[in-house]
Parts: sequence; structure tokens; C-alpha cells
Amino acid sequence: MSDTTETTPGWLSSDELEMTRARMPILYVESVPVRVDESGEVTSVGLLLRIGPDGTVSRTLVSGRVLHHERIRDALLRHLEKDLGPVALPHVPASLQPFTVAEYFPTHGVTPYHDPRQHAVSLAYIVPVTGDCRPRQDALDLVWFSPREALSEAVQSEMPGGHGVLLRQALAHAGCLS
Repeated sequence: MSDTTETTPGWLSSDELEMTRARMPILYVESVPVRVDESGEVTSVGLLLRIGPDGTVSRTLVSGRVLHHERIRDALLRHLEKDLGPVALPHVPASLQPFTVAEYFPTHGVTPYHDPRQHAVSLAYIVPVTGDCRPRQDALDLVWFSPREALSEAVQSEMPGGHGVLLRQALAHAGCLS
């Protein structure tokens, strides 16, 4: 056995990713950024505003792939910083038990979650943030909604692929549905 260990980079080329997506589920993490009061109750939910490749405007959660040899905690922090900025000050839970596991399929109707590109499994977390959030990357804006506003038909209709269902599950888990 050699003392040197060959490592592979965490990123796949576009062709490699497309080939992998066609053959196996990809692991993702998703975060519902929230603001909480002194008692830990959710006071607002942050939703990203994005424009898709086809020009459609949508509201989404913080999400992204877990890289090869990357811890779940590190993936959460990386995607939170990427989408919310370096001073969002997220508080990743001490226990990495997700509030749900969402399984996205390229075929509509298998689950409430749909991703036309792939079969993906996503670990979903509620993550309080206390800092200044300034969206980066492909997000246009981050809008804070009260839990009630986030559950409104108007906001839910802007959340494609099952993200509205996931948001509803997060708020139910946090005790915001009454």
C-alpha cells in the first residue's frame, strides 16, 4: 500500500455531471433560511428570487450538491455563503438530522418534488441566520416573508419543482402552521 493517496476533485465536468445524473441519484442539501426571535420562534423566512434559463422568475430555497469528500455541514455552509453572502451568519444545527428528505425525480408525479435534469435526494434543514444577507451567484434578491405570507397561494405559486411543498413542511416542522 502506498503512502500517497490519490484524491479526486469534488467537481465534475459538465459532461461528467450529465452522465452521472443519467445513471444515479445526486445528493443535495437544501436550507430554509429563517430569522427567529428570542424564544426561537420563526418570525420570517428568506426566499431567493431567481431567473431561470427560460426567463421565468421564481422563488427558491438555498440548495446545492454535496461534493465528493465534503461533510454535510460544510456543504450547508458553502451553499448558504454562496447564496446569502459571507456575512449572513448562519447557525447550522448542532444535530444534522434534516427535517425531511426530499426525493426529486425527472418524471412528474412520482413525488411532489420534480427536477427535469435528474433523480436527486436532498437533505432539508431549517437554518437561522442573524447577519446581513446579500444574495450572490445567480440569485437576484432575497426577500423576507412572514411565515403566513410565505404560505400564501401567491408565494407558493412562484416556487417550482416542489419547493413550495418543502417550505410548507419546514414551517410545519418549526410549529408555524396553525
